[in-house]
Parts: sequence; structure tokens; C-alpha cells
Amino acid sequence: MPGDLTKDQLLDRMIRVDQAGELGAVRIYQGQLAVLGRGPKGEIIAQMKEQEDVHLKTFSDMVSDRNVRPTAMTPIWHVAGFMLGAGTALLGEKAAMACTVAVEEVIDEHYQKQIELLGDDEKELRDTCEKFRQEEIEHRDIGYENGAEDAPGYPVLSNAIKTGTRFAIWLSERV
Repeated sequence: MPGDLTKDQLLDRMIRVDQAGELGAVRIYQGQLAVLGRGPKGEIIAQMKEQEDVHLKTFSDMVSDRNVRPTAMTPIWHVAGFMLGAGTALLGEKAAMACTVAVEEVIDEHYQKQIELLGDDEKELRDTCEKFRQEEIEHRDIGYENGAEDAPGYPVLSNAIKTGTRFAIWLSERV
């Protein structure tokens, strides 16, 4: 239909937004580590960040290999991700975990939608998204196991972060 994206445009958007999202995730965990890195949750946060580093490298390589334009929002996500991570960590370990849960729930939905759109001709990308989706679900579960829902103002904090994450996805696909 007129106005619909071509397959190549759709793939470019997917890779662009996934790279941006993984950058945001790395920066969130870097912010959390700056505040909580020496505390009891530091090791858990560092392990999640290490997985996100792999995700970011994978999508950065795809951006390069497939000649995809990265989002122009990269400098903003670089700062905003760190601020979100550090800001929630300053509210305490449970708020940092609430941040993780909120972001990962949105990312789970996002990856699932992408997986459903990808055909067998993009099996490698589909498999990558599925693998990373499962790791994001693990991060979400770690957040729940570490008191996310006990964070002060959890429903408000969670909804605000989810809304921001959905907006970041929408914007990164387009800009």
C-alpha cells in the first residue's frame, strides 16, 4: 500500500532501533553501576550489563555490515540512559530493579513483534532477536527477584519508564 515501508526500510528500522535500545540498556546499567556498583547488587547489575554489551556489539556490527543509518538520537540516548540508570539507583536498589523490569517488559514486547514480522529469509536476525529477548526476560526476572515491586511508588515509576521506553523506540525507528 502507498506509504507502507519496503522490506529493506523495515529491516533498517529494526536494526536501527535495536542498536539504539541496546545502547540505552548499556548506559542504564552503567548509571546503576556508578551508584550501586560496590553494593550488594553491583555484581548482578554488572552481569546484566555484560550481556547488554554483547547485544550492543551485535547490532552495531549489523548497522555497519548492512549499511544502516544509526539513529540521530544516539547522543541523547547516551546521556538519558545513564541518567535513568543513575537516577533510579539513587532512589535505591529496588528502584533500580524496578527500572530494569519496566524497560525489559517493553523490550520483550518489542522483540516479540519484530520476531513475528521476520521471515525465514531473515532467520539470523530473527534468531538473534529471540536469543536477546530471552536474555531480556532473564533480566526482568532478576529485577522481580530483587524487589522491583517493593520500590517506593512502583506503579508510577514503572509506568513512567515504560512510557519513556516506548517513546524512545518510536523515535529511534524514525529519526
